[in-house]
Amino acid sequence: MSTSAIDAGAHGAGKKRFAALVLGAVGVVYGDIGTSPLYAFREALRPFAHDGISHDEVVGLISLMLWTLTLIVTVKYVIFLLRADNDGEGGTLSLLALLMKKSASHTTVLFFAGLIGAALFIGDAMITPALSVLSAVEGLKLVTPALGDYVLPIATTILAGLFLVQSKGTAAVSSLFGPITVLWFVVMGAGGLVHIADDATILYALNPVHAIYFITHAGFVGLVVLGAVFLTVTGAEALYADLGHFGRRPIQVAWFALVFPSLALNYLGQGALVLDNPAASHNPFYLMFPEWALLPVVILATAATIIASQAVITGAFSLARQAIHLGFLPRLEIRFTSESNTGQIYVPDVNTVLLAGILVLIFAFGDSESLATAYGISVTGAMVVTTLLSFKFVRVAWGWSVFSAAGFLMPLFILECIFLSANLLKVHDGGYVPILIAATIMILMWTWRKGTLFLREKSARNDIPLESFIAAIERKSDHAPAQVPGTAVFLTSVPDKAPGVLLHNIKHNRVLHAHNVILTIKTAAVPFVRDSERFAITHLSERFTRIELTFGFMDTQNVSKALALCKRAGFKFEIMSTSFFLGRRKLIADPNSGLPGWQDKLFIAMASAAIDPADYFSLPPNRVVELGEQVVI
Repeated sequence: MSTSAIDAGAHGAGKKRFAALVLGAVGVVYGDIGTSPLYAFREALRPFAHDGISHDEVVGLISLMLWTLTLIVTVKYVIFLLRADNDGEGGTLSLLALLMKKSASHTTVLFFAGLIGAALFIGDAMITPALSVLSAVEGLKLVTPALGDYVLPIATTILAGLFLVQSKGTAAVSSLFGPITVLWFVVMGAGGLVHIADDATILYALNPVHAIYFITHAGFVGLVVLGAVFLTVTGAEALYADLGHFGRRPIQVAWFALVFPSLALNYLGQGALVLDNPAASHNPFYLMFPEWALLPVVILATAATIIASQAVITGAFSLARQAIHLGFLPRLEIRFTSESNTGQIYVPDVNTVLLAGILVLIFAFGDSESLATAYGISVTGAMVVTTLLSFKFVRVAWGWSVFSAAGFLMPLFILECIFLSANLLKVHDGGYVPILIAATIMILMWTWRKGTLFLREKSARNDIPLESFIAAIERKSDHAPAQVPGTAVFLTSVPDKAPGVLLHNIKHNRVLHAHNVILTIKTAAVPFVRDSERFAITHLSERFTRIELTFGFMDTQNVSKALALCKRAGFKFEIMSTSFFLGRRKLIADPNSGLPGWQDKLFIAMASAAIDPADYFSLPPNRVVELGEQVVI
């Protein structure tokens, strides 16, 4: 075969792979933002329901929506933030990990900003599925009003089923996500395009002057409406968080080729429909379609919202794994639902919390109209945090001056703060819900971080330098522990100190193995670490070796596989003659020591919920020895 033929084949395969990534990005990345037309314009019209809405107000509202999509999604996320990656990974915690590594200043501010962003994202992960699925299923009321009483049971059944199948993985159905979502965007765009002719003056909305005029002349109502307008950009944070799964170019191509045009056409069509028939304002999305098409569109909308919910759930699982590896949460059980894709994971505890929260929201609010008032605060808050972290990023990573960074980001920051202020007006109507959710998650993360640091500091007071310990133990004396054959691996977080579990083993068992490994596991501020950089081996003496394993915050921390890499590199050990020694601490609360009383109890409860280290690090279960101690905190 000729070289040109081989090159042509490789080029064709590359094109197919790129097309598959674009298709996948449509299904996963844009599922959330693609369901916003179900409720965004309807909610923006609601403040005008009593007095009626004028032609200029409809045009102004649609103009606001289009230019919010343009400035926040297109400019900030698709063009700018997709370039602000941490070795290809995006998202709040990924950005925070990079900044904590590269910046020595404002670390406390960065830490809490990252916590707030992550907590708000989890809050969004509860509200998005509830609101999206409810909005879709409520279309059944238009098919036949008799189905109105079944909306809540149907929505609840769909969401419960979605969460119950998470443990099985989504590989079997994920191949359908892209095609179904592409069809959804095509139907949305076509539905809007058909209705633009109802009143072609809606095209004036393409001029941003109408958006500015609306804001400056609508008064207090305009500020209230801004909270609903912001519903058009829900899902933008997921766009950034999924950067590592699909890459920058496929996400950008999907946005400009399909998603943005379809959203723009749909909003223009909804606006033209309301201008021509103001009575359609109570549900402009579904009323764009003829009666015969209502049921198929409701079914398609429900499928689209399920896919959007799946994307948010997957994002929450991924965020939880990052938080665990970065030390913001205790080690939780993480199951892998795909043999080939390590990004497909299932976190049972997170799944349970999300399902419980969503069911409470559905039954507490009852319908999408009420639930929409609770939406927005978490999204706008997360966006403001991302903009603040981005300011630090362009200064540290790209070397921008303060004036350049402020000149580019300040307009976006001011715009997002205005939207946040508008959403805060809804606090008394349900907006307090995402605030409470985010505050709860923040307290949990802060408590875990604070508690682990306190434990580390307390342990450090009694630490013995490793070199001094080895020198003392190697001296021949009558009190030296007996030597037994085999290898002992002692896990510790402080590589230059003698592990507490090693000292306990000598104290209580009076033995020392022929070969002893001091093993430290570190999480790097990058998503993935190559196998060639996975381990560092230091020979300390004839009987002692120090091994440091490094994983990225998106890596699976499989110690057994990492040690196999060490063996291939020349480190001699046999797994069947090796014992892994782990320390197990029993924490005892003391209000007069360290943390406040309530935080003591919370930290102990979180520690109790953590998965066994042997399982988390994939250690051979029949080779693990645990030695316990009591620690007062």
